[in-house]
Amino acid sequence: MGTIISIVLPLSLAFIMFSLGVGLRLRDFGRVLTRPLAFLVGALNQIILLPLVGLLIILGFGLEGAFAVGVMILAACPGGVTSNILTRFAKGDVALSVTLTAVISLTSVITVPIILSFAYTRFLGADAGSIDIASTAGTMFALTVIPVGLGMVLRLILPTRMQQAEKQIARVASTLFVVIVFGALASNWKIFVDNLMLLGPALITMLIVLTLIGLFASRFLGRSWLEAKTISIETGVQNAALGLTVVNVAAGADALGPVSLPIAVYGVVMYLIILPILLIYRRL
Repeated sequence: MGTIISIVLPLSLAFIMFSLGVGLRLRDFGRVLTRPLAFLVGALNQIILLPLVGLLIILGFGLEGAFAVGVMILAACPGGVTSNILTRFAKGDVALSVTLTAVISLTSVITVPIILSFAYTRFLGADAGSIDIASTAGTMFALTVIPVGLGMVLRLILPTRMQQAEKQIARVASTLFVVIVFGALASNWKIFVDNLMLLGPALITMLIVLTLIGLFASRFLGRSWLEAKTISIETGVQNAALGLTVVNVAAGADALGPVSLPIAVYGVVMYLIILPILLIYRRL
């Protein structure tokens, strides 16, 4: 089982990132320059605000050890393809969502290994073992940047075929996401059941706080409701598949351990909390 996870999990993440690349255009990156303030607010929320809120949640709910590390890894992850789908459902600014997802996913090659190293050292101490930041960054580059680039290249040279296949590719990516999350839960089911009442409230609070901060901070800085609810979703929704892959790669384990539980639990409770919020956003 461990060997299967160590192979299937990275390949699944690579396909999910490939699906993101298929939906990208070069002009998406141009929005960083044409709409700098909206992008900057969303980017700073994800790069700086998320880890800070994650740390406060850990301290506030008394999370320790592997669970604390899992929350920090989750807080370091970008929104992923899921946030783009949810933004479309909420009648948000899909173009801004795609731009934020793409750029933050690429910068996560740098930010995630740094936060990962901090989390392992801070919360696991002597039990942390050695984390090779360069190796982790290299693996993330191979599993995120390269698949995204490949998707963009194929969209460029085969525009008609890729456009026709885009919805099917997105469906497969969404299915893989669900399989990854529930696979992580299943492999740690007893620990999941024993700690659900601790992790559930902590992660629900984290999601609600981040989503509300993303919304009201954007409005305070003069962004439109369209941009504000998009930034809100991008701030609150994290790429659980990336987080689980990071755990598997960094831990060097044959199977997902307790560190993965906060990420997997989040992957489930996220939909229970975010869907009512999206229904409200559709009316804004």
